[in-house]
Amino acid sequence: MVVAIYARVSTKDKQEIENQLLQLRQYCEKNGCTIYREYIDHMSGGSSERPEFKQLFVDAHQKRFDAVLFWALDRFSREGARETINHLAVLESYGAGFISFTEPYLNSIGIFKDAIIGILATLAKQEKVRIQERVIAGLDLARSKGKKLGRRGLAPIQIKSIIAIYDEDVSRSIRTVAKIAKTSPATAARIINDYKNGLLDKDGFRYPAPLLKA
Repeated sequence: MVVAIYARVSTKDKQEIENQLLQLRQYCEKNGCTIYREYIDHMSGGSSERPEFKQLFVDAHQKRFDAVLFWALDRFSREGARETINHLAVLESYGAGFISFTEPYLNSIGIFKDAIIGILATLAKQEKVRIQERVIAGLDLARSKGKKLGRRGLAPIQIKSIIAIYDEDVSRSIRTVAKIAKTSPATAARIINDYKNGLLDKDGFRYPAPLLKA
């Protein structure tokens, strides 16, 4: 099996990176895996705008390797359960599995693949529900204080277009999404951020919305 190693630290701590890489290399040697390339980012995992992370998806799309090996899920991404699931789903759609070294239950190439994907998807859904509940509670509190909510902006169909372009390939940069959608990067960033945080549905409607599908 050909494996891509992904390692990340939020600082330029060379020793911490080397510790991750040492264990991941040993795993590959022990399991007879060929290392295609090591992708290393020295930055926060709270955003997908990481150079090596983005290159990882480009190479996955080009079928350069069979699976991605990372030290732990929070080293792969710290964007929240829902977004992390999206990244893993994109890898799967490209035909690349994923393996967490310190979390052996997070292994999409084992016999429990379907169960693992299902559990992660459930966690992502629960996080989305919790975010929606907090947003609704905040809106209710604001209304109770007499605040006027909402602002004029893009039509749902325009928002839906931005979300669809983003969902098609979550590794795309904000500028790329904005260019395809023919809008400003600031607008694209706002819509994508709201969508990632569960404030918008795929059809471009904001929670809570009368047309929102159950």
